[in-house]
Amino acid sequence: MSETYIDPSPANFAAFKDLPRDRPIHMLNLLRFREKAEYPQGQENHGKGWSGQRAYEEYGRTSGPIFRRVGGAIVWRGTFETVVTGPDDMRWDDGFVAQYPHAGAFFEMIKDPEYQKAVVNRTAALADSRLVRFAPGEAGEGFG
Repeated sequence: MSETYIDPSPANFAAFKDLPRDRPIHMLNLLRFREKAEYPQGQENHGKGWSGQRAYEEYGRTSGPIFRRVGGAIVWRGTFETVVTGPDDMRWDDGFVAQYPHAGAFFEMIKDPEYQKAVVNRTAALADSRLVRFAPGEAGEGFG
């Protein structure tokens, strides 16, 4: 994959902010970790030699209480095996769906000062990612 994404573009984030904030949302997270985490000079975890996966675990540990406080929950997690339809070189180290009771809860989380300290671990950890908002739908037995 030639393009990588860690943070939302201003246009994508503006589109997200323009959607309704008062209904439940699901956020599909696809993650590819760096071999070695890349922390900024002077950050407390810089120089620890952590893998990207270890840095993401730190992100989970430090952001988890905030995620749970705003009502977030992981509703699905899977382990990547292979691409069936898509680019041959696409791969992910982790994938999950985070559920929020409403989009406002997501905004509350990302504005929290403790979350903003924690997110440095996510940035250090990731080589590439996708974060895609969905409105929850009904599960069933068929595709339609």
